[in-house]
Amino acid sequence: MTPNFKALTLTYKTAPVEIREQISLNEVAAKKLHQFIRNYTSATDVLIVSTCNRTEIYYVADKDFSREIFKGISLIKNCDADFEQHFTSFSGLHAVQHLFEVSLGLDAQVMGDLQISGQVKNAYQWSADENMAGPYLHRLMHTIFFANKRVVQETSFRDGSASISYAAKELAEDLTLDIAKPKVLVVGVGEIGQDFCLNLAKTKLDNVTILNRTQDKAEKLAQKYNFKFGGIEELLHEIEKADIIVSSVSGTQPLITLDLLRGTRIFSHKYFIDLSMPRSIEPSVEEIPGAIVYNLDDLQEKTNEALEKRRSSIPAVQSIIQDAITEFEDWSKEMIISPTIQKLKSTLEQIRKEEIARFVKNAKPEEAQKLDEMSRSLMQKILKYPVLQLKAACKRGDAESVSELLNNLFNIEGQSEKLNK
Repeated sequence: MTPNFKALTLTYKTAPVEIREQISLNEVAAKKLHQFIRNYTSATDVLIVSTCNRTEIYYVADKDFSREIFKGISLIKNCDADFEQHFTSFSGLHAVQHLFEVSLGLDAQVMGDLQISGQVKNAYQWSADENMAGPYLHRLMHTIFFANKRVVQETSFRDGSASISYAAKELAEDLTLDIAKPKVLVVGVGEIGQDFCLNLAKTKLDNVTILNRTQDKAEKLAQKYNFKFGGIEELLHEIEKADIIVSSVSGTQPLITLDLLRGTRIFSHKYFIDLSMPRSIEPSVEEIPGAIVYNLDDLQEKTNEALEKRRSSIPAVQSIIQDAITEFEDWSKEMIISPTIQKLKSTLEQIRKEEIARFVKNAKPEEAQKLDEMSRSLMQKILKYPVLQLKAACKRGDAESVSELLNNLFNIEGQSEKLNK
């Protein structure tokens, strides 16, 4: 079945953010695309992965359905077809390899990204919800999940913070270890601010207030994580209350300045984390007793160490992927011979039943039972060897000739037609 496995992929490598935004699929849209593919194609085992960095559609079919899938995306997202040129297609082992690399974080914009594994699991759940996950996809996904577990347990590929927003989250946790119920202020809800809030939502730091120039955006993000929100006019008041202030606002001049904070009394420490470029927190803020400022350079050192460690783990991750793909390929090849094995079992079982019927007419019940048990055992032993030969032939790529030989020896097709009448 692997030769029929196909992938259509659009990623941060092939498309600008404007295009990625245009065709990004949330759960509702992804499920609509599942339904479209089911209604207008014969594709099976469909997986739709859509994040801020990629939209990818995987499926099993004996023909290319990219035109139909692009049509479905256009209708669901109400957009023109300009996005098609940004897609790359894969098939067979190349498609399998790509899905492994995506799921394990090798193809992520931030190497080893922890979020992508969960996003792929969500995509798998959507496929199952729409009854589009067949035996092939089920086996492939569970092979990927097991490989991911090995990566976590056996390598350093997921260790440390490899993104600025994640490093800021770790720093905020470290700085507030000795503070009871610390208060966090997030200023700005651009991409980095949103990522920081996403990472923060997975911690025990739950006393969080979000401020933004456009208050509606702050409210929308705050509601997503059950945080508080407000407008930028509340900045000084909220800074005075907060233990950690994280700013990611854009602008040509700093938003948080020494003049703004002059007169602010800090009774222990107040930590300012500047995620902006240009900087949005004046370095001179540290002239206020108790104020400590961290900038991008401070965080970059932490992310560089993590990325170097992750890069050194790439060969080990690739080795795990190859082991998993080899195992999956063996299973996939055996799927090809599964119908032959089932037909052979049915043929031998029919022969066994016919012969038993001849000998048990005048037999006592206990004799008939022994004959039945003996014949079943004999059939299993006879069946063992052709099945082993078929599996060995799969690995050699010779399954078709062995299947044909078995069919001629046992007249499998003829017996199957006879049984079905």
